[in-house]
Amino acid sequence: MSLTFEEAVNQVCAPGGLFEIIEAEVRGIPTKVFAGTPPNMRFLYQMAAQRQDEFVIYEDERWTMPEILELSGQIGSALDKKFGIQKGDRVAIAMRNYPEWIAAFSAITSIGAVAVPLNAWWEPDELGFALNDSGSKLVFADQERIQKILEANVDVTSLHIVSVRSHPPMEDGSIPLETAIETDAKMPEVEIGPDENATILYTSGTTGTPKGAVSSHRAILSALLGFSARAQVSELMEPSESDAQTKVSNSFMLCVPLFHVTGLIPVMLGSFVGQSKLVMMYKWEPDRALELIEKEHVTHFIGVPTMSWDLLEAETFNSRDTSSLRSVGGGGAPMPPELVKRIDDNFKRGKPGLGYGMTETNAYGPQNTGKDFLDHPTSTGRSVPIMELRVTDSDGNVLKEGEKGELWFNGPTLITEYWNRPESTSESIVEGWLRSGDIGHIDAEGRVYVSDRVKDMVLRGGENIYCAEVEASIYEIPEVYECSVYGIPDERLGEKLACHIMVRPGNSLTSNQVAASLKGRIASYKIPDFVTIVTAPLPRNASGKILKRELRQTAIDSSN
Repeated sequence: MSLTFEEAVNQVCAPGGLFEIIEAEVRGIPTKVFAGTPPNMRFLYQMAAQRQDEFVIYEDERWTMPEILELSGQIGSALDKKFGIQKGDRVAIAMRNYPEWIAAFSAITSIGAVAVPLNAWWEPDELGFALNDSGSKLVFADQERIQKILEANVDVTSLHIVSVRSHPPMEDGSIPLETAIETDAKMPEVEIGPDENATILYTSGTTGTPKGAVSSHRAILSALLGFSARAQVSELMEPSESDAQTKVSNSFMLCVPLFHVTGLIPVMLGSFVGQSKLVMMYKWEPDRALELIEKEHVTHFIGVPTMSWDLLEAETFNSRDTSSLRSVGGGGAPMPPELVKRIDDNFKRGKPGLGYGMTETNAYGPQNTGKDFLDHPTSTGRSVPIMELRVTDSDGNVLKEGEKGELWFNGPTLITEYWNRPESTSESIVEGWLRSGDIGHIDAEGRVYVSDRVKDMVLRGGENIYCAEVEASIYEIPEVYECSVYGIPDERLGEKLACHIMVRPGNSLTSNQVAASLKGRIASYKIPDFVTIVTAPLPRNASGKILKRELRQTAIDSSN
């Protein structure tokens, strides 16, 4: 028998259970936390050590959990004894999604050092900025990233570089991983408090210079427990099929970068918690993804919405068996209602899902899935009580139910600070509340609706235009594959609305046709004044987010 959301939350978070919610002091602020939160991430890995099964699938490699943890222990020992890394020191990771990435991260966080995952798409100046800003003493890197680091403005004489999968070893001053570790070495013992720093994740930088978001062990573990609690809530609301045919082991497809909060926490670390198999992709290829889903019986697909589109549009979609999938979705961008319906219609058992989280919340936040998502496709869902939400006006005053304003978050999953950015920290974190920078509202049942980013809101002649709303309308045009709406300067109106549209292969579209399709469905002032039609994918950062800044500049240049 299915339960309502409130009934499910009360049952999952009942006193005495793992997800019991109590009040504790976090950074001097009374905060709702899970009573069963582990003391640190090292404890998480120790619990996972009981597993003997396959954990990581990468190309033709198959790694068991003991093999990953054995390598992690060897790396942890080398960091301590060979390189002198101490608790609190920063250690960077700059490489593709390799199994060694996971082992290095778990080693860093197990010895009390701070893991600094770096964007593998960054150019030398960007890598140099993050290495210098974080003060990293060592970096694990593949050959491509090593070459860029050597070109960057970094003092490599004081930076240890450990090369991963460098065959043959290059004469670049780096130390091959296999040389750095010792076969029989074990993880050194260290005490780590729950509120000590664990990670620095640099924001994607779509709107400016990246900032290092600092998270504690408690914050990450709270997010992981939050995801687990939310999964149980969803199961009670909409029980899964239980026949023998559908009983397959949990497995996640890792198709987003590990340096991104989604790949790192809900997918990779979530696989430690949920005892799931992790199927890693070398790079995103929809047909290859479908092949792996069929071969490895993947149950959970998490990526940006565009990746779900890509699966559905792939030439091999109808010829591949995707019946193992239980959930199809992710986050990082709004999911158009049309996509929600297509996922429900085209995957045998896979339920559509969308999570609303940020780097600053360790990816945790409201989540919408299954029937509730189909009934409310424009909502990002509701959150379990560990996270509190409110909506404020520009002065920080709390708004009433249904009123639009900036969404603020509170809870143990929040970052501690922005590294070396006290002003940014004080601007974004106010008395324990995180200002999301997102415009939205909350309805009577606690569902969150995100309208747009504060900075992406277009003010046209005194009218506020939320780009996500216009994008949702454009996605209803059959010829549209993906789109992005943004504002460009206008002398008279302040800003005008512009957009880029990628058409589906074999289709064509004109700006006049776009305007005609939108007429009558949205207010006239919301119809873009400038439309750019392209056949190539829109530019994205490594997290999968469309680079609106780049599109905006292109539109400005072409209008002059």
